[in-house]
Amino acid sequence: MAMARRSGSHLLSSFRPFSLLLQPPLADAPSPAASAAVASARRALSSASALRARDEKDAARWRESMDRMRNIGISAHIDSGKTTLTERVLYYTGRIHEIHEVRGRDGVGAKMDSMDLEREKGITIQSAATYCTWKGYQVNIIDTPGHVDFTIEVERALRVLDGAILVLCSVGGVQSQSITVDRQMRRYEIPRVAFINKLDRMGADPWKVLNQVNEAYILLLWWLLVETTGSSSMLYISSARSKLRHHNAAVQVPIGLEEEFEGLVDLVEMKAYKFEGSSGQNVTAYDVPSNMADLVNEKRRELIEVVSEVDDQLAEAFLNDEPITANQLKAAIRRATVARKFIPVYMGSAFKNKGVQPLLDGVLDYLPCPLEVDNYALDQNNSEEKVLLAGTPAEPLVALAFKLEEGRFGQLTYLRIYDGVIRKGDFIYNVNTGKKIKVPRLVRMHSNEMEDIQEAHAGQIVAVFGVDCASGDTFTDGTVKYTMTSMNVPEPVMSLAVSPISKDSGGQFSKALNRFQKEDPTFRVGLDPESGQTIISGMGELHLDIYVERIKREYKVDAKVGKPRVNFRETITQRAEFDYLHKKQSGGQGQYGRVCGYVEPLPSGSGGKFEFDNMIIGQAIPSNFIPAIEKGFREACNSGSLIGHPVENIRIVLTDGASHQVDSSELAFKLAAIYAFRQCYTAAKPVILEPVMKVELKFPTEFQGTVTGDMNKRKGIIVGNEQEGDDTIVVCHVPLNNMFGYATAIRSVTQGKGEFTMEYLEHNIVSQDVQMQLVNSYKAAKGTE
Repeated sequence: MAMARRSGSHLLSSFRPFSLLLQPPLADAPSPAASAAVASARRALSSASALRARDEKDAARWRESMDRMRNIGISAHIDSGKTTLTERVLYYTGRIHEIHEVRGRDGVGAKMDSMDLEREKGITIQSAATYCTWKGYQVNIIDTPGHVDFTIEVERALRVLDGAILVLCSVGGVQSQSITVDRQMRRYEIPRVAFINKLDRMGADPWKVLNQVNEAYILLLWWLLVETTGSSSMLYISSARSKLRHHNAAVQVPIGLEEEFEGLVDLVEMKAYKFEGSSGQNVTAYDVPSNMADLVNEKRRELIEVVSEVDDQLAEAFLNDEPITANQLKAAIRRATVARKFIPVYMGSAFKNKGVQPLLDGVLDYLPCPLEVDNYALDQNNSEEKVLLAGTPAEPLVALAFKLEEGRFGQLTYLRIYDGVIRKGDFIYNVNTGKKIKVPRLVRMHSNEMEDIQEAHAGQIVAVFGVDCASGDTFTDGTVKYTMTSMNVPEPVMSLAVSPISKDSGGQFSKALNRFQKEDPTFRVGLDPESGQTIISGMGELHLDIYVERIKREYKVDAKVGKPRVNFRETITQRAEFDYLHKKQSGGQGQYGRVCGYVEPLPSGSGGKFEFDNMIIGQAIPSNFIPAIEKGFREACNSGSLIGHPVENIRIVLTDGASHQVDSSELAFKLAAIYAFRQCYTAAKPVILEPVMKVELKFPTEFQGTVTGDMNKRKGIIVGNEQEGDDTIVVCHVPLNNMFGYATAIRSVTQGKGEFTMEYLEHNIVSQDVQMQLVNSYKAAKGTE
């Protein structure tokens, strides 16, 4: 389309010098050549006008198509009802024809939970994409997991979406993962609507949830505190603490709660709705119940006040006491929501089939279309200068690969198209690798089902087969060299040692780990160079357990899982002498070598881990055997006799020895050194060193006592403590052996709101009781081998 536009413009400019030919003829008759020129010019102008008209028509068609498109995600804390809500959305939009529940109680399970593990455990493990049509609008949806262990699925979904629905539980309120998801939405600047779900549950209180997310409420209390005490410090107020700090207000009022929940009142249109039929598919509108008139008027005024704070046009009408029409209010809410200054709050019960259709209307009314969102790329030809993408199909192709899956037909790559058009059979360029790739198959996803399509344009989310790339790669048509900014990938917080039970399944085991590592950036695989163990790292116990289970189910490999081996060390604490003669005669050349000297600990701060000094005067041992002796001592230090770990901070001094003219050899002296080390090691009073980690904890101040108490149990030493807003930051030194499983522990004691980072600090001597436990465990393990 852009080429056509440029061609028409070129034709027009080419004929501007001959404009005189188009003027009315003079008295003399024009020559045949002049007449031909006039006719040619008119045809050119007609052709250019046709091209321009066609371009304008195409542009209008594309714009209308993109205006009627929404890319949204559904995110929340675990068990808030995201997948249940998505199931109802698909049913009411005609995408599916039956409603099935989470956990697959009916043997089918929710459409978006396509993995057997998801249906068995009743949780979403992988984000799933689908699409549907509502009132002439195309809505692309990504249903995301709620468990913190699968947070990368939320990260990469939000990276490519234009809007989101934040689902909150009317009983649980704003929970730990709600805060995490909200933080992710802020990071990617996602406009959103909120949906307070489960109004049918006992204890449902939507107004309590609204207070938890209301920014104005906590600011008001802070102002009152300053006025009454004169203190400007932000004290912690547990009963009114803002958990999300948003401008928000309800756009609906529920008619009844818990078992009496019947319907909703729309505060914008001032109509009441009930949801009738076997699946709530029939929405009946009627007048606001008279017994609710006062409450409804009060809540509508609250809504107008809150929106007026962030929208100047509505504020002017509100301050002038002008009546606010439904259209005025709706337009103001849209402007404020798209600008990320306000969150409209909807209510309902997805499980009871109430409130879903008005929420869909809210997605169309208040969330942005792709053209209303600013997306930036980095121009690799211009020092990574930020470039604002037009977001139209007329521009060169720019698409981001945000998710990979290993499908039945090869790698399935999910793409968000930001500019241009992609067609089946096109050649596209991976800007990150420089490779030119043909698109063999283009599909739209409906959970685990695929619909083949011939082309897709800017704003759409599609998938391609047979494209080898990594998550976060950018594709173009080759005319530009743009890359999209990558998503935030959190660091793993937990590790496990894993190995196949059967040695014959090593190939499949490696294949599984390589695939999962490619699909999930938070799943890491490494090899411990000391123990030789395969170490998998991830975001939590559930995260790693799921992958171990998938290895078993999808690759038929039973894996043995254990705690990773801690890299203990051994060292000596005092000087000890050695004098060892290695003598062996078995016919032919024998073995003879004698070494004398001492071992001692290296002084602290020396920086070295092993030193060998040859202090022999004379030729008691020929010099050509000295390297073999040093090699023997180094090998001996690779495995101490206490627990079999390397020996460090040791100095070995060779003072004397003896050799034989015939039987001495490098092997003999190497063996003599090994046995000499073992002879004197016990006399040098060896001890065990354990790795100590520097751990930084960040958690809400209300949990300080619980967290520090748990650290003391883990033999942690607190070395720093400071406040950062409502959070406490604690720095402590903790033995690594006591930190396994801490990711789960801190989530448990802080209701999922705590986080920590950990880095190696030093090796310290363990206490006597710990040393005895480690030695006994080592001996027991050797005895069973």
